Amino acid sequence: MGIRLLGRARRLGEDINTDYIISSTRKRDSLDPEILKRYLLETVDPDFASSVRPDDLIVAGTNFGCGSAMEVAVTVVIAAGVKAVLARSFSRTYYRNAINNGLIPIECDTSEIEEGDRVEVILTKSSVTVRNETKTKDLSGQPFPKIILDILTAGGLVPYFQQHKDFRER
Repeated sequence: MGIRLLGRARRLGEDINTDYIISSTRKRDSLDPEILKRYLLETVDPDFASSVRPDDLIVAGTNFGCGSAMEVAVTVVIAAGVKAVLARSFSRTYYRNAINNGLIPIECDTSEIEEGDRVEVILTKSSVTVRNETKTKDLSGQPFPKIILDILTAGGLVPYFQQHKDFRER
């Protein structure tokens, strides 16, 4: 069992908070991720939402997802077609919301990844490998406990429960 992703790096900086991911002013009108994805990261880069492609990977520095604990800051990223966020560190709440919703939060050294680099991510039960194919450089990420990898493989917590009905180890 494992997950393999290949995509284009979309580079962001440090301390990308949930209000940068989706502005509070936008959430007044709707909480529908399909609507809000048009405004993804607009305060950081006004052209981001229109340029993001399915399978792009967000790459950031430390403290990604800090700020409020709103789940829509994860679901809007997923709605835009992004399957994983690679960051040096995450806010704990964003990290948990990501796993629960099937967005893969990878903690690794992102300093060697630049905007537009081709990046491959391989998750197995014992390791997380991040390969910058543009620079032919391998990085290792923090491996996930088996239950978290199972949840991510299922697509999130709800699909996991639909398949397994509980948290027993398999």
